[in-house]
Amino acid sequence: MQPIFIAGPCVIESADLLNIVAEELVRLNHKYGIDIIFKASFDKANRTSILSFRGPGLEKGLKMLADIKAKYGLKILTDIHESYQAKAAGEVCDVLQIPAFLCRQTDLLIAAAKTGKIVNIKKAQFLSGADMLYPVEKALQSGAKEVWLTERGNTFGYNNLVVDFRNIPDMKEIVPMVIMDCTHSVQRPGAGKGKTSGDRKFVPSMALAAKAFGATGYFFEVHPNPDKGLSDGPNMLELDKLENLIGQLLK
Repeated sequence: MQPIFIAGPCVIESADLLNIVAEELVRLNHKYGIDIIFKASFDKANRTSILSFRGPGLEKGLKMLADIKAKYGLKILTDIHESYQAKAAGEVCDVLQIPAFLCRQTDLLIAAAKTGKIVNIKKAQFLSGADMLYPVEKALQSGAKEVWLTERGNTFGYNNLVVDFRNIPDMKEIVPMVIMDCTHSVQRPGAGKGKTSGDRKFVPSMALAAKAFGATGYFFEVHPNPDKGLSDGPNMLELDKLENLIGQLLK
């Protein structure tokens, strides 16, 4: 089975940024015969500081994502943080993502499931892979037709994450589609004096290790100039390095 690829900027910064990334994803789709899903957030509701950039918001953000879908024919993934956002996001997006911190929020899972769209649940930083059975059950019993799970590391405090790759086969016992979030897993939460830090040089290693453990999909936040990104810049992969990494993962 060909792996799933998800890529895009952490947050919607501008229409220009969305177009630059979308054009590259379309090029890679044509070159490799794949179907990369475009990801961007309309609101980063769980940023470290209240002063951090959050995005354009629900209405404007979904309009911008709908424009990308119409212009480039890409499938769209975005995350939702509150139940009321699910219906509107489901009218635009092909995949609704549940953030890791919120993966046990029953009403959020139910709302996402009721849209009939794929629900991608990110594993909480405080749960094991096996614990994800229960969020999946909530979504499936609420009518979700397909549920994916995403590994993104565990936190023990002290501004760092640890990835236990055994979570991937554990979660594959729950659902067939288990994705590795190769960029959020290199975060150092709160380590940047009021903002999240990280080290993008480890992104390729995270992806290749996940492949060895049987991951069926890969999630990359990308940016043409990550150091100028308005959210998660230290963790995002440079857009021009995405092709080489995809090539390695497809071998």
